[in-house]
Amino acid sequence: MAIAKTTKAPNLVIAERDYLKNNEEQFRNQLRIYFNQIDTLSQELLIEQGGANIDFPHIVAYYDASQYTTDDTPTKVLWNNAPDVAGFTLNVDSTATANYNGTYKIEYRLQGVNTENVALDTVIWLRVNNVDVADSATKFTIPARKSAGVYTFSIMASFVSWASTAGDNFALYWATEKAFISGVQDGIFLQALPVQTSPYAHPEIPSSYGVIQYIGRE
Repeated sequence: MAIAKTTKAPNLVIAERDYLKNNEEQFRNQLRIYFNQIDTLSQELLIEQGGANIDFPHIVAYYDASQYTTDDTPTKVLWNNAPDVAGFTLNVDSTATANYNGTYKIEYRLQGVNTENVALDTVIWLRVNNVDVADSATKFTIPARKSAGVYTFSIMASFVSWASTAGDNFALYWATEKAFISGVQDGIFLQALPVQTSPYAHPEIPSSYGVIQYIGRE
């Protein structure tokens, strides 16, 4: 939670040519109030859980529908909900824009599904301003389906850190060697599922879920 109040230097009373008791008292009172504000700020930051008083740039986003691609085709991971945003913008093209210079970290999980009867590979990586980020790719192998009509589910999760400047656009991409295409072929897709009430209750499953955090100055 961000600190509710910040310090601001006071507009000090203008000094008179001759000593005036009221002016001196007002001047001292202004300084006392200002230094009390600084003391309060320092105490809030230096207590054991002082980090709870600092609000770093961050964004939490997810996509509530399934996502599809075609064989060996780089495809942008989609996001359409951002329930917690500070210092970022989630754009309609599923990129996120940073408002500040700094080093960032993205953590993501994608709900991969394999409908094919063989194990298939999927690669996920980061692009900044539509340029691939070096060393950002991770390969995942999703096992073959359990049986016809009973698919294999696998969470594809990893993280990437990089330095960016304000205004940069970030996007995750994915590609698979064989994509599921309804009525055409079995393969990989990213699945979203609604809230379940039976045989037991659990929340909805988004096809993608990710968090970008500011971790320091570049």
